[in-house]
Amino acid sequence: MFPEYRDLISKLKTSDHHFARLFDKHNELDERIQRMEQGIEPGTHEQIETLKKEKLLLKDQLYDILRKAAAH
Repeated sequence: MFPEYRDLISKLKTSDHHFARLFDKHNELDERIQRMEQGIEPGTHEQIETLKKEKLLLKDQLYDILRKAAAH
């Protein structure tokens, strides 16, 4: 996710608590969605779609933080 910001992501994960929480939550959702899609964890199509939307919102928030941090 966001390879052009790899260094900045590493920096923000240690210096920005809010960013780190959002990043971890995004990764947790991604893993959960994958487990549901693979049938490892139970989940309906609707539940998976809801989680995907939540993950996308987190990704948008992360991108906004990255853009602002890169501009400084």
